[in-house]
Amino acid sequence: MTNTLRHILLWAKAQLKAIDSGNLDAEILVAHALQISRPQLYIKLSESINAETQASIEQLMQRRASGEPIAYIVGYREFWSLNLQVTPATLIPRPETECLVEATLSLLPKDECCHVADLGTGSGAIALALASERPGWSIVATDKILAALKVAQDNARLLKVHNVQFYQGNWCEPLDKQRFDAIISNPPYIDKNDKSWCETVKLYEPATALIAEEAGLADIRDIIEQAQPYLKPGGWLLLEHGYNQAAIVKQLLIQNGYKNIQTKHDLAHISRVAVAQFK
Repeated sequence: MTNTLRHILLWAKAQLKAIDSGNLDAEILVAHALQISRPQLYIKLSESINAETQASIEQLMQRRASGEPIAYIVGYREFWSLNLQVTPATLIPRPETECLVEATLSLLPKDECCHVADLGTGSGAIALALASERPGWSIVATDKILAALKVAQDNARLLKVHNVQFYQGNWCEPLDKQRFDAIISNPPYIDKNDKSWCETVKLYEPATALIAEEAGLADIRDIIEQAQPYLKPGGWLLLEHGYNQAAIVKQLLIQNGYKNIQTKHDLAHISRVAVAQFK
């Protein structure tokens, strides 16, 4: 491999040609190794790259070619225009989860000090997106995995977000006697027997953030059953769920006495979020 950036970039793209997003991934990883932005790559194409940096780029390409998610390689993922640190302790935020943020912002009054809980916060994506849009809101974020919670806290610090409090514990357990205008969660909802989900997701992302018992419904059921004592009268519960779970999640909400039940669709027009109100 010759040592101009032009040749290194061409080589890198060739290494990832089997990946649908290979060209983009190669640009991201080379820019990451050089600590420059993607647009800057094309300004510096004629520049020479030293052997140490070349070796680093080769390692990055090997990791991506083996299937490791690019977000874990570079250590961040953009969500709601926020650059969020991610690690193998956290789920990689998905664009479809922005549907939860949109639904919450549309339901709660913009100019009031609303009290909101994000259960199973992971990288903090949902809580920090809401906090960035509504700095006057008071937000609580919980996670049972301490390593994930530390990532979320680091993200809050790096983004200079000050209206989120973090607590360790499973679902509603850390909420004490607080009551909320909305409780939000993107819980695990994949059935362990579902053969349709991506093999690299299985290999690299935390199973505790993905897989749930009872055909993927155990955690959704737990949250639905736990949430009511922590909701103000008229408060909202918002849950992300799987592409084929809308009808059964709606039934669970009805059985537990919720009203004004709605289903929100993501950008792919897939049923993605259940919204319900506590009587």
